[in-house]
This record gives sequence, structure tokens and C-alpha cells, in this order.
Amino acid sequence: MQPNLKQLHQSAIYSLNQGKIQQAHKTLVDLVTQKPDFADGYFLLAMVNLTVGQIHKAIKLIEKALTLGKSIEYTAQLAKCYALTGELQKAKNTALTIPIQQIQKPLDADTLGVALTQAGLHEHAINYFECAIKLAKAANKAQPQFYYNYGVSAKFLGLFDKAQDAFEHAIAISPLHHQSHFALSDLTRATAQNSHIKRLKNVFEQVTHPDAKLHIGHALAKEYQDLGEFSEAFNALEQGKATKRAVQPFDHKSSTALFEHIKRLSEQHTQARVQGNPTAEPIFVLGMPRSGTTLVERILSSHSDVQSAGELQDFGLSVKKLSQTQTPHVLDNQTLSKAYELDFNQLGSTYLNATRVITGSHKHFIDKLPFNFFYIDLITKALPNAKIICMLRDPMDTCIGNYRQLFTINNPYYAYSLDLLDTAKFYSRFYKLMQHFSALHSNIKLVKYEELVAKPEQQIKDLVSFCNLEWQEQCIDFHLNSAPVSTASKVQVRQPLNNKAIGRWRAFKPHTDEIEALFIDEGIL
Repeated sequence: MQPNLKQLHQSAIYSLNQGKIQQAHKTLVDLVTQKPDFADGYFLLAMVNLTVGQIHKAIKLIEKALTLGKSIEYTAQLAKCYALTGELQKAKNTALTIPIQQIQKPLDADTLGVALTQAGLHEHAINYFECAIKLAKAANKAQPQFYYNYGVSAKFLGLFDKAQDAFEHAIAISPLHHQSHFALSDLTRATAQNSHIKRLKNVFEQVTHPDAKLHIGHALAKEYQDLGEFSEAFNALEQGKATKRAVQPFDHKSSTALFEHIKRLSEQHTQARVQGNPTAEPIFVLGMPRSGTTLVERILSSHSDVQSAGELQDFGLSVKKLSQTQTPHVLDNQTLSKAYELDFNQLGSTYLNATRVITGSHKHFIDKLPFNFFYIDLITKALPNAKIICMLRDPMDTCIGNYRQLFTINNPYYAYSLDLLDTAKFYSRFYKLMQHFSALHSNIKLVKYEELVAKPEQQIKDLVSFCNLEWQEQCIDFHLNSAPVSTASKVQVRQPLNNKAIGRWRAFKPHTDEIEALFIDEGIL
């Protein structure tokens, strides 16, 4: 390489590593202008675009780089980008083109593992994480994140001892690794003789980032709960969430407007004659998080004709893609309005094709993204033969369940959960919208969690019948289902049905008095 080009290349890498994005971009443009066949120039430009959230642009640039030179690093980043845009089939196919034995850099192995995790393929991902750990160890550069990622996949696959070991390894390398502290508390049950409370309190005092405070607050709350100290648990949650809530307050005005807009659109289009995709493959299991959606998914996926596809983002992404709105969010009023002008057969087909990375092997698949409830009216138009099951759980238990849950950080869907009263107001909007949709559409079944627990056999038979499935006994023995679970209920659903979680909110009194009053005022309780 010419000295000038070499200097430009090194300068671009330095700027990128220093976070000087504009400088890196300018240098790389100069570089590829001078040498249009320089693969790493395009790859580094892709990394610049990835840093600022221009994922589609990053994909095009990595694809260009790969036409000029083969590289495991390029391929790994491409797989990760495909996963980020929801192109899971491409993410899977791209990642699996790299045999593990060919990987020499631990970060490449970890990146491929992350891409496969996002495609829901934990049984493949765990091998890549294992490879990342081995390579890093051989180079004497142990990374806590590699152990953490391995632990997460192990947890999803039910390998709880391996997961625990991995999280402890991560903490040994980096004592303030907040994700591993939380994952460990979430996985194990604290006892008076064996808890991490002292260690966690010490970590909470040392960490300053809102996300770290949030993780450690949740970890402390989980362990206090295990010990039956519910007031301490609630206080730990409040303290843990306070910093994050200060920088990210929930926008009630926009939330109210969104729910009202969805209701109004459904009323305006009740008589519309539309032609959707006639498939009966999808079964949507939706509702508020922590309301029993995973439980119903496990019951139905125990049937030989049904597979679980997990929490798919594909319906919302298909709506966004086809409506072609330029707004920054996937879900907003403008995108929803535009969606009613779409060819509904095309919308149904686009969704179906997008799921094919993990569907198609059974007659039916379950999409259990809870927040698909925003799209119920559009689902009934795009997929008129799909079944929709909406879970309803006692509002007090649902709200405490959401407040206690550490959801995906910075996902706008979960912003309400940083405050208990915000959660109750959001639940109220959800509840009223579900009553509206239930009256409007016949292919929606509202299922009460408490009734499912009280009369499992009758309720499970009703569910199976609603989905037009033949009865199979194994649906009652759902807890023996060995498929991976990628939600907060991963430990509970491996146990037989029980009523332990019913009325759990009462343990948090008097902290729940305010939301109880709200629900009474609104006629929900």
C-alpha cells in the first residue's frame, strides 16, 4: 500500500477508536476515492454508519467490502447487521457460513454468536461464544462480555449450572459487570445463608451509569424478595430506577394519543372490504408482559402441529417497511394511518416471508411478541385466518410484575415500567383497547390467567379447540417441553402450573395503594 494510503487507513482506525466519527468518515471517503478497490475502506465506512445507526447503509458497504476481499470479521459484522434489521434468515445463513474452526479472533466468534442469538438460534450461538472464550483465554485477554453472552445462551437452553458459572467468571474478571450481577441474581434463589446482597450493595454504591444502577437495583430487589423482605425489595427497585427515569421520563401524552389513534382507525375501517393472506399458520399470543403469554406459548407449542417462533418483531417491521414513512419509530400514528392504505395480502405475505428463518416446519407457529396488541386490527386484515389470543391477568399482579421486571434497556415499548404509577396508567389504556377489539373481532380470544391456573384442563382444551387443533394430551404436560425459552419466564415455565404468582402484589402493600385506587376509580378493579 502507498505510504499516503497507509497513513489514511491508520488515521481512520485511530479516529474510529477515539469516537471521532466525522473525522473517521472524512478520512475514509478520501481513502476509497484514492483506492476504489480497498476492501477495508468500505468496511470501516460501514462501521462508521453502524455507529450512527445507519444499519442499512452499513450492510451495503460490508457487502461491497466482501466483493473486494474475504474476511471473517466482515462476515461476522454483516450477520450482526442483518439481525439488527430483522433479516433473520440472512443473519443465520451469513453467520453459519463461517466454520468455528476457522475463526482466529475472539471478537469475531462473539459477534457471530450475538447475531445467532438475535435470530433465536441459541443452540448454535453457544458454540461461537465458547470459541470466543477459548480464543481470548489463549491470548491472555479474558473478556467478561464473552462469558456473559455464553451464560445468557446457556440460560435460554436450560443449562443453568453452566450459566451460573459463566456469570461468576465475568464478575471475577470485571467486579462491576452489572449485566452479570443481575443475570446471576435472576437465575439463582437467594437464601439467608447464601445471597449476594452485601456484594450487590457495594457494587450499587460504585456504579454511576443509569443502566448499571438499574441492573443492580433489580438484582438487589430479586434477592430481597427471595428472602421475603418485600419493602426492601421495593425500595431497591425505586432507587435502581430513579436515575434512569430522570433521564428518560415516560411520555404519557404520546402514549394516550397512540392508543386513541389505534381505536379511531379501527372504527373508521370496520366496513373496509380487504383481501388478506389466507394462511392459517400464525397464532398470535399477546397481551401485557408478565401476564402469562409464555405459559400459553408453551402449552400450545407442546402440540405436534405447532412450533414456537418466539417474540417476533416482524409484523411491526413489515408495516413500517411497506408504509414507507420516514418517521424515526417503527410504531407511530403516521405509520399506522398509512398502513390502512396498504395491500393487505402483501402485508400478510411480507410478514410470513420474514418469519421463515424459524417457521415453516410445522402447520402453525406462535408469534408471542406481547406488544403485537397494538397491531390487532391490522393483523385481522392482513391475516384474517390467524388466531389471536390475548392474555389478561389481574391488573395489580400485572403492574407489579412489570415493575419488578428488567426489560430490554432503552426499548421504547417498556419505558412505562420505570415507575409503578406509569405502569398502571399504561395498563389501563391497554385494558380498554382490548375490550374494544374483543367486541370488534371474532378471531380474538381473551384468556384470564387466573382461570387458566384454576381450571387448567378445561381452559387448555378451549385454547386448543380455538386454534382448530386436534386434542393432544401433551398440551397439559407443557412443563416437559424442552424447547429453549427466551423470555423472563424461562425458569417458571419449566415447572407444572401453579398459583404461586396469584396475588403476589399484596406482599408489596402499602407501596401499591396508589395504583389500586387508580384501578378502582377507572372501574377496572
